[in-house]
Amino acid sequence: MSDERPGFDPYLHDPEGWGVSMGQMTELLLPCLDAVQARSVLEVGAFAGDLTRILVGWAGRVGARVSAVDPAPQPGLVELAEREPQLELVRETSLDALPHLPVPDALVIDGDHNYHTVSQELALIGARAPGQELPLLLFHDVCWPHGRRDDYFDPEQIPVEARHPTIGGGGGISPGNPGVDPRGLPYPRSAAREGGPHNGVLTAIEDFVAGREQVRLVVIPTFFGLGVAWHTARSYAASLAALLDPFDHHPVLARLEANRVDQLARRHRLQTELWELQAQLTRQRALLDRLLHSSAFALAERLSRLRAATGIAPEAATVSRAAIRAALEDAAPASDRD
Repeated sequence: MSDERPGFDPYLHDPEGWGVSMGQMTELLLPCLDAVQARSVLEVGAFAGDLTRILVGWAGRVGARVSAVDPAPQPGLVELAEREPQLELVRETSLDALPHLPVPDALVIDGDHNYHTVSQELALIGARAPGQELPLLLFHDVCWPHGRRDDYFDPEQIPVEARHPTIGGGGGISPGNPGVDPRGLPYPRSAAREGGPHNGVLTAIEDFVAGREQVRLVVIPTFFGLGVAWHTARSYAASLAALLDPFDHHPVLARLEANRVDQLARRHRLQTELWELQAQLTRQRALLDRLLHSSAFALAERLSRLRAATGIAPEAATVSRAAIRAALEDAAPASDRD
């Protein structure tokens, strides 16, 4: 397989290096498209176009077309659509677009990561492509954090009865903690509680698969999780199984991913603690600076020296502006001391 991403930076729109792009799994995703001989791919949730660029490069090689659905595409995606004739940009929500767009050979679902939206997307495509007409389905975020915990791009677009209470600005989430972690990764629009019915991307996919005969789901636990589902009566079913079986729920991959997300959470926790310490130090420096320039402290310094000189208090108990200046210098950032 030729490289479909020359010069592609999977962290281009991921400055913290979380590995959020589905493009991180190109070497698994493109062989799936080749195995089913896809000539039309519909990508739901294109955003900045990281994966779209890879799909367009692949499409140019095999003579396929790509449709990217996103109601708020970023400038890079818009420019890509203007430049690449094999790419169609659809500026609609998935639930508005799926009823009228042609059913593709492969559907990539990486949009709004919640049970309601994913369930509705699957219901729409399932109604239009029943039985073995079902296209190849590719999903992102089927593992932690959104496999079992909803996240809402815009909570107001989700019916109240289908929406879980969200975290808001009062904390974040951490692997292994089903609730809210005050120093967890910042997901303010995620559900405040992980798990349970009608919660999360993987839960929605499993419910869809359970309601249909001969549909198989594979979960590959890398970079927040890749899910692949297909009808086992399709001619390409055996080829897909041979390609994906070695990775399905692989325990080594699962441990690597668990370690990876744990390190992300640990790094964020340490960074948060550092920010809190820096804020505390700034407040303390401001207080010391006010003391240094206060007339009341000048009087206290003279009284302290007098008490030491007369033997009322030990020399070590003397307070002085020199000591405060030394403390301020010690607390100053290294760049200020250079």
